[in-house]
Amino acid sequence: MSSRLCGLLLLLGVLLVVGLDASRLTVNQELSTLFDELWLLDANRMTPGVDYNISVQGRAGYVSQGTHVAHDHASLPLFTNVNENKLRNTTTISRMMRLLDNYETSTGVSERVTAEERIETNRFLDAVLDTEVMKRAHRYLVTKGQSSSDVRVFKSQLHLIWFHLYYRQRNSGPDSCGFEHVFVGEIRSANEITGFHNWIQFYLQEKGMQLDYKGYKARQHDLPDHDDHVLNLQFSWHSVLKPVGSSFIGTSPEFEMAVFTVIFLMSTERSTTVLVNIDQCQMELVVIRHGRSLGTAYPKLLSSNSRHVRPHSL
Repeated sequence: MSSRLCGLLLLLGVLLVVGLDASRLTVNQELSTLFDELWLLDANRMTPGVDYNISVQGRAGYVSQGTHVAHDHASLPLFTNVNENKLRNTTTISRMMRLLDNYETSTGVSERVTAEERIETNRFLDAVLDTEVMKRAHRYLVTKGQSSSDVRVFKSQLHLIWFHLYYRQRNSGPDSCGFEHVFVGEIRSANEITGFHNWIQFYLQEKGMQLDYKGYKARQHDLPDHDDHVLNLQFSWHSVLKPVGSSFIGTSPEFEMAVFTVIFLMSTERSTTVLVNIDQCQMELVVIRHGRSLGTAYPKLLSSNSRHVRPHSL
């Protein structure tokens, strides 16, 4: 192969990579507008400094997946206080919390759903569907031809996406679902935390001494603020370490479910990543399918407090 041809192929490869990166970093304006609207409609969202306080403390170091020990850069819990009265008295949150103990922590262990647990799930979905956040998401999906206008059909759709049980490991019966993975968290082979992207579960497990926050993860010169809507975190849970995880902070369960449901239904790809601006934050939202159900979904903070729109200092 001639050197000229090699050079041409190399140039084409570079242009292709640059093009893919540029495409990946294009802000989805339509979804940003919708999600900003959902943010404003989220009446059950907690207010930082009023309903909860966090202490981000130190930047966590790099550790590889499967490592059980990491230097602790946070001697204190992440949540210094949370208004538990508001948690208990917010219908969607209180009903969500009732679901957290309905699942086996370990993948590969069959989930057995009782009649009481089915009732709890139905009551949670009813509460979510009664919020302005999910009503707006539903209307958007109807206009896009992705959902029926019939609320009962939409409820069945949400149940299939979030609560349908499937195999994550095929050595037993169905052992997982989207809700368990995202809102509760799972442990695979006793040495890897998968999922676990919900701040309320994080707080409750931290309070119960089952979780140890190790510090935040961010770019070298980026310091998280106490009012950031998304945090990238390192923590151990049941003595298993998660090198980096991410979660919305302070949001309601209906907001998170609405955002990820919209992305799930608006794409047929197995893995979908969209770049959006919500309030003052720029983030990637990642959704991965498991057939017709949700495999995982999580936010990844890129910048907060409008740092992504500020001009660089000279």
